[in-house]
Amino acid sequence: MSPAMLQQDYSRYTAQDQLVWKVLFDRQTALLHKRAASAFGQGLAKVGFHRSAIPDFTEVSRRLHKATGWQLEPVRGMLNDADFFGLLAQRRFPATVWIRSMEQFDFIEEPDLFHGVFGHAPLLMDKAFADFLHFLGHVAAQHLDDAEALARLERLYGFTVQFGLVLEQGETRMYGAGLLSSSGEIHHCIGDVTKRQPFDLATALHTPYSEQHLQEQYFVLNSWEQLTESVAELAAILSAADQQLNPVP
Repeated sequence: MSPAMLQQDYSRYTAQDQLVWKVLFDRQTALLHKRAASAFGQGLAKVGFHRSAIPDFTEVSRRLHKATGWQLEPVRGMLNDADFFGLLAQRRFPATVWIRSMEQFDFIEEPDLFHGVFGHAPLLMDKAFADFLHFLGHVAAQHLDDAEALARLERLYGFTVQFGLVLEQGETRMYGAGLLSSSGEIHHCIGDVTKRQPFDLATALHTPYSEQHLQEQYFVLNSWEQLTESVAELAAILSAADQQLNPVP
């Protein structure tokens, strides 16, 4: 086990921590009404989250595993690429055990429990999305020594899993965890001047990506199927690049 990983000690959450969860839960569910992808709303109900208590990782993992084979992996903070993508390849999602303070309510420098659990876990109840994320982790695990390949994989992850949008019945809906868990990002995304364009893998892979500021543009899937298609296409691109660098004699 990596030293970054641990167990969730539920007894350490204070009344203040529980209040932060409750206020964030209420605010985000209100903001996401008719804005979130249907898979998120369905997953939120199935995974058993409620406003009155920080989720217990063991119970969440039990529900996830029954639905799609996933589970939460408690961690202290951000992981390196090898650990992060390695966990995804095993259907284990790294979720930070600490939750932001009231002073950090609207901005935190790295993902906390609310982002990791509220933002990500509900969609892991959706089989198509869960299979896509596992596929992405599997492909990444094969390229951990290739910085250029990892940069491409991180961009695909960022513009989909973190900040993705999808068309549903002609309406643009949010499914990226960075949107689902952030009021500031939601308001920025729906602004009239914010750039939203149809998802195209080549364009996404050549677009600068950073989580240190609000996104300058968002990509809109035309269907869930584009997710798996995008990983398969990227895997083929990376495989071709490997063959060029290491031709078979």
